[in-house]
Amino acid sequence: MTIPSILLIAIDIAAALVLSLGLYYRRHRRRDLVVAFLGVNVGVMAVASVLGTAEVALGLGLGLFGVLSIIRLRSSEISQREVAYYFAALAMGLMAGLPTTDIRPVTALIALILAVLWAADHPRILSRSRHQIVRLDRAESDETTLRTMIAERVGGEVTSLTVQELDFVNDTTLVDVRFRASADVRLTAGVAR
Repeated sequence: MTIPSILLIAIDIAAALVLSLGLYYRRHRRRDLVVAFLGVNVGVMAVASVLGTAEVALGLGLGLFGVLSIIRLRSSEISQREVAYYFAALAMGLMAGLPTTDIRPVTALIALILAVLWAADHPRILSRSRHQIVRLDRAESDETTLRTMIAERVGGEVTSLTVQELDFVNDTTLVDVRFRASADVRLTAGVAR
């Protein structure tokens, strides 16, 4: 006999609120993605519940998971961090929506997802790592020169850079830069990317 879905629905909604409001919004302040995370979570949970009671194969449910993620991820540009939150919301909804005979493994997996995202996205973890797109007022193709110029301007050690655009007509260079901020730079939550 399967566990009544009301209990898993309550666990899922509580976990989705913790994920979207307690973790994501508190750290990143994007209201639009809170709505997306909650909507996707509850929607997937509802569809998985219906598919589970109709005795449709688990493969169809997982196929839905893939289709929904592809459609959503292609519809607007979101960061890799937001992709992680998005998949967490999808996974929790899918797990809570499928029928089960034991609630403990599902609850433990949902708690694990929340714990991993809490730790991995904590502001103190890799807090000096930064990512910026920098437009220089000079067309420069030499990587060593670019590293020196950018390090001086961002106040940190350049760990990687990729020239995205080199414009000799307008004498500019667009560079995707990853760098480590110096220790004396005051670190704040939400700045590290």
